[in-house]
Amino acid sequence: MSWLLILLAPMIGGLFFGLERVVRARMQNRIGPPLLQPFYDMLKLIDKRAMIIHPYHTILGIMYFLSLWIVVAFIILGENLLYIVFLHLLSTLFIIVAGYSVKSIYSHIGANRELLAMVAYEPLFILVAVGFYMNNNGTFDISVIRESGHYLFSLGPLFIAFLLTMPIKLKKSPFDAAEAHQEIVGGVEIEYSGLFFEFVYMAKWLEYIFIYSLLFLFAGNSVLLGIVLSIVVFIVINLVDNATARIKIDNLLKIVLGIGLTLGFINLLGLYYV
Repeated sequence: MSWLLILLAPMIGGLFFGLERVVRARMQNRIGPPLLQPFYDMLKLIDKRAMIIHPYHTILGIMYFLSLWIVVAFIILGENLLYIVFLHLLSTLFIIVAGYSVKSIYSHIGANRELLAMVAYEPLFILVAVGFYMNNNGTFDISVIRESGHYLFSLGPLFIAFLLTMPIKLKKSPFDAAEAHQEIVGGVEIEYSGLFFEFVYMAKWLEYIFIYSLLFLFAGNSVLLGIVLSIVVFIVINLVDNATARIKIDNLLKIVLGIGLTLGFINLLGLYYV
């Protein structure tokens, strides 16, 4: 069953991506695209002519997708959470380096913002992993983390800090400064096309699986609670996305790191002394 989920992970992420577009359309009182629109987009991209800027740029985009797929696989298999966080960091660096490797100014701006966004959320991912470690007798294994009860009380402040990272990873307002499609015209992805852009496009689907899988861990061994958390957070994130404007990248760093790190360290200190 685990290997089947791993194989289907990009497709599941695509359905999640399509569902989000449908929900956002309903929130905005419009019809919107069908649920399977991401897969229709995929077929169109595959049929388009692919322009290769240089081989390394193309390889880095593919590595971004493949490394994220491995990250999702490790989560499903219940591997070490800290290693997963660092592997996710590596996958993000692939697309950032790809953005810097071409001459497009939009690509460089997108890579700069993606790098700064990474500085905002990766420390919080590490603190979340440490929080689970302290709650489970010194282990980062996801298989062990899933065996305990929920962590909403013991890791409450870290849970709030983690929620701050979700709009960044999902490119949602008010923390979508890294993508900012109205402003930087595609950003870090701009020089990809055809089949090779499809790898970057599907990597976004895997980011959804990654971030919601981490959210699910806060429910511990309660699948029902995990589903309820995912649904509530999904709706709230899209409501906030529809109701707020994008903030600047420097404000993103101040808010997420200022609030997130404070909550995280308070939570860890509380776990240490209790």
